[in-house]
Parts: sequence; C-alpha cells; structure tokens
Amino acid sequence: MKKLLRSVKINHGKGGWGGPLVITPNDEKKYILSVTTGGIHPVAKKIGELSGAEVVDQFKHPIENDQACCVVIDCAGIARCGTYPKLGIPTININLGTPSGPLAKYIKEDIFVSGVTIDDIIAVDPAEMIDKNQNASAQLPEEEQSITKKARKKYNATKKDDNGMMNMVSKIGTGVGRIINIIYQSARDTVDNLIKNIIPFMLFVSVLIGIINYTGFGELMSNLLAPLAGHLWGLVLMGLLCSIPFLSPLICPGAIVAAVMSILLGQEIAKGSIPPNYALPALYAVNCQVGSDFAPVGLTLMEAKPKTIEHGVPAFLIGKLITGPLAIIIAFLASFGL
Repeated sequence: MKKLLRSVKINHGKGGWGGPLVITPNDEKKYILSVTTGGIHPVAKKIGELSGAEVVDQFKHPIENDQACCVVIDCAGIARCGTYPKLGIPTININLGTPSGPLAKYIKEDIFVSGVTIDDIIAVDPAEMIDKNQNASAQLPEEEQSITKKARKKYNATKKDDNGMMNMVSKIGTGVGRIINIIYQSARDTVDNLIKNIIPFMLFVSVLIGIINYTGFGELMSNLLAPLAGHLWGLVLMGLLCSIPFLSPLICPGAIVAAVMSILLGQEIAKGSIPPNYALPALYAVNCQVGSDFAPVGLTLMEAKPKTIEHGVPAFLIGKLITGPLAIIIAFLASFGL
C-alpha cells in the first residue's frame, strides 16, 4: 500500500532564526536526512511521523541528496549550516544560530531554520496548502516573459556595428572593472568572515579559558596533560585517544576541545613545565580528530555516491587513527633544535 505523504510546517525555536519552512515530501523526495551525532534525532523522527516520509541516518545509511525533502543537522555554525542550503535542500538546525561560516551566503530564511524542537513542528492542513498555491498562481505576473523579450528585441534593434578600437577599449575597461570588483568583494568577504566568525570564536574561547582557570579546572587539566605532553610517547597516546573513530566525531565539532587543550599546553610550555621543542608535536596531538565530523558532509559537497560515503567515512576515520600518531612523530623529529 502506498504511503500517504503530508506537509509539515517547521518554525524556529526560542532564540532561533529563519523559516517557517513548509516541507512537502513526494515520490521523488521522500526521505528526511538526519545528519546528527548519536543517530536519528527526535526532531527528524517527529517530522517523519507527521509527514509520512522515511527518516534516514545519513552517517550510517547515506542516500542521494536529490531524494531528500529536508535535512536535520546539529551544526554549531561552521560548515554543515551552509552545506545543504547550498545544495538547495531545506535545512533544520536543532542548535541556535544565524547565518555564519564560510557558506553563510547560502543560508536564507526560506531554506533554513534553527533552534528547532519537537514542539515547533506542526502538521499542515491540506486545504490550506491548496488555497496558498491557488493564491500564488493568481498573483503571478502575466507579462513577465514578454517584457524580457521586448527588451531583447529593442537591444538587438538598436545594436550598431562594432567599432574595432572602441570594442578593444570596452573590453579593457570591462576586464579592469571585473578585477577590481573581485578584489573588492574578496576584501568585503574577508572582513565579514572576520566579524561574524573569527572574532566571536576568539571571544568565546577566551571566556571559556577564563572560566576554566577561575574554577581551578585548568590547573587540574594541566596536571593531567603535563606528564603526557612531556615526552613523545605521551603525545602519541594523546593523539591515539583523540583519533579513536567512535570518539573523534564527538569531540571535534567547533574545535573547542582542541582550542582549550592547545591553550593549556601553551601555558605549561610558557611556565617551563614542558620543553619548548614539544610545542609542534603537541599541536598535532590535540588536533588528530580534526575533520572527523565533517567527513560525510565533505563527501556530500563533492557529490559522492551513497556507497562512496558509506565506505569513505569509516576509511577516513581509520586513516586518522593511523596518520595522527605518525604526524606527531614526524613533528617531533622536525622539532630538534627548537
């Protein structure tokens, strides 16, 4: 028996952003992707229950993106937030957040909503959807295409014969203008990224470190890390712990663990508890987990097939477990004489 698919409305939660989104599954787009740590999230389950669509854990059983009607993520605001909007897939983030990260320009209110809980998901009355579609059809401009055609005809009619000299000057001017525009846009994007992402993250880490030091937790962590970071095999052990396949995706998001450990180790090096030549291998040791949570999203961005994602993610995680300690040893050898 064919499954009945229904529309659902998703509002942003308290303090959230974007939306509301109306998700309507169909025969071509009949899956809800859950790209969250810890399996399928309750929000994805609720959307599946109300809509009748099938919910899929994209980490364990990846499917083609063009078969998804929406995706549920738990991104802290770095990459996943913009990945799926860029692909044109309605995105529901269970975490609070506004457009941020390198793909922030793709995050729009009509395709993204954040801070969503199960209470923000409601079923949509089919009669209401029909009325909205009819109203939207009635409001479409009748002569939109004809205006474009008239403009094209007018341009072709007034177009004069090309002048060689003027054509060359025009091309040079256009080329220079394009280069200036690229430089200007790059500078604007850099400043925008600095204000929206880098500076807030620096402030967050600073506050976090202040809390850790004030509560005495930093001293406790320093006493635990100093014996490990004081010799090569301790750093290798630290790297192995950070790159365990089932653990690394959990400690990787937001790079918070790596940032805290790096600062604590830096303080110990400054105090003389750890030799300075261990700074480089220590940096690699606390970053062995980097990229572990982004592996499936990165493969999705590269339009990898589901089978590639299914086998590629475990291969990547196991590869990190092997290459992480090797990188620490190489960094140690490169640190002689520092």
